[in-house]
Amino acid sequence: MKTNRREFIQHLGAGTAGLTLASPLAMMSCVSPAANKDGQVLFIGDNIAVAETTNGKVRGYILRDIYHFLGIPYGADTTGKNRFMAPQKPESWTGVYPAVWWGNAAPQPMDNRYANKYQAFQDAWHYDDVSENCLAINVFTTGINDGKKRPVLLWMHGGGFTNGNAIEQPGYNGENIARLGDVVFCSVNHRLGPIGFSDLSGIGGEKYAASGNAGMLDLVAALEWIHDNIENFGGDPANVTIMGQSGGGSKVTTTTAMPGAKGLFHKAVVLSGARLQQVDQEYSRRMGSYILKEAGLSPSQIDRLQEMPWQDYYAIATAASEKLNADVRKEGGTISRTFGPVVDGIHLPQHPYHPEATPLAAEIPMIISSTKNESPINRDDASLEEITLDGVKEKLQENYGEKTGEIVDAYAANFPDQKPIQIWSMLLSTREGAVALANQKAKQPANVYMDWFCWQSPLFDGRQRAFHCSDITFWFYNTDVSLSSTGGGERPRALSEKMAGSLLQFMKTGDPNGGGLPEWPVYTAEIGETMVLDDVCEVQNDPDREARKKLPS
Repeated sequence: MKTNRREFIQHLGAGTAGLTLASPLAMMSCVSPAANKDGQVLFIGDNIAVAETTNGKVRGYILRDIYHFLGIPYGADTTGKNRFMAPQKPESWTGVYPAVWWGNAAPQPMDNRYANKYQAFQDAWHYDDVSENCLAINVFTTGINDGKKRPVLLWMHGGGFTNGNAIEQPGYNGENIARLGDVVFCSVNHRLGPIGFSDLSGIGGEKYAASGNAGMLDLVAALEWIHDNIENFGGDPANVTIMGQSGGGSKVTTTTAMPGAKGLFHKAVVLSGARLQQVDQEYSRRMGSYILKEAGLSPSQIDRLQEMPWQDYYAIATAASEKLNADVRKEGGTISRTFGPVVDGIHLPQHPYHPEATPLAAEIPMIISSTKNESPINRDDASLEEITLDGVKEKLQENYGEKTGEIVDAYAANFPDQKPIQIWSMLLSTREGAVALANQKAKQPANVYMDWFCWQSPLFDGRQRAFHCSDITFWFYNTDVSLSSTGGGERPRALSEKMAGSLLQFMKTGDPNGGGLPEWPVYTAEIGETMVLDDVCEVQNDPDREARKKLPS
């Protein structure tokens, strides 16, 4: 399911104030402010929430006892001569930097971002300014300059490698998890799409050697910033967890395979983004040649690609990708991810988990997760709720061809309590990738934990189901913030307490046990131990194994 994010204005439930979610002052806590109903909850001033960084002082604010620092530069502006280049350190500043508002989102298509009103409602999307000056990090912490060493989490946003930002959904907000576990939560913006992943190294040589992985090198730079600065924000640079969902999950798996990131993080969580492979350089360099041709430039003029407005370059790169993919189809080849991390032998030496797991991740514990209904087929269409199995087979014919009937019947037999519409949903986004990642990672010494998020949202008459992105807000104790995902109230909060508690345990120890969920065994390929996350949580052994056997290999 495609995910863009935008602003959503709504009133929150009893015990909280109704404010615009686009405002940092309105990212509401799951904890009722009743105890402070007559007192001040926001504090900002000359000597309040001021911290040192390697580039100068920053000023944030304190909201409901949590320090918020938003939009701190961790890298220089990537405009002009820095476009396609590895990230540079930001210039130091004098005075105090106002870290009180979100950083710019990376360049990305913004036209019709809100066209699907129900999608915008569900994910409560929020975008601020879009600019190449986008290398910014947000920090939420319970204390600064206090000598404590709290576990640190770096959140890598979703949206593939093309869309998104660090605050696109209210569930991304770090206030509540910081408070619940006394930890430091960071989130980050970085380069995306053609600006972040145009491999021009085949034409531009050494100068452009980093161009295919610039967006991933930004994430390494963010980890370096955390290593150098997070102690001033109450964090422990020796205890950092990286976590992401969808495209962010793929960013996590890719980061684990990057030599430049080794030692900068210590645990990993992958949500609905179990990508084992990235882009082969033969394809990415061919893309670079198509881009130059589309721009009407000779190899000696390649630097002109740095000079044009990003919107013009984006249009050129998009047109070039369409032409390359059309040619690849004619040749009978396989189309790779158009713009994403490149296996260049330097910054990314191998595909992260294919044909085997990167040895760089051998000592990194990992949680691997997916949702039951990543694609909620009929959220907006009640008529499909009564579709028959034969109807599902007809709908999936293009996906599975002559094996469609056999596959649908296998899933229906494996899940006899599921309606045909639910079988359809599960088959559009199976657990196959998550299991493949877990099987590869389980060959390494560090522990792997697998879960399957199956909690069914009550919204849209129950048709929203356990959709793509719905689990994020549970991990971060934000179910009373992301009301358009959960509906709010005690039911989702009860599961969120267990999931967030287990995540905090994992951040602290590399083991999620003791956080509120039942005993969570280490995953093995032979048994497939999987924590099923629902109103009642339980461990099941590879719950869809028999059905998955029918999927094409």
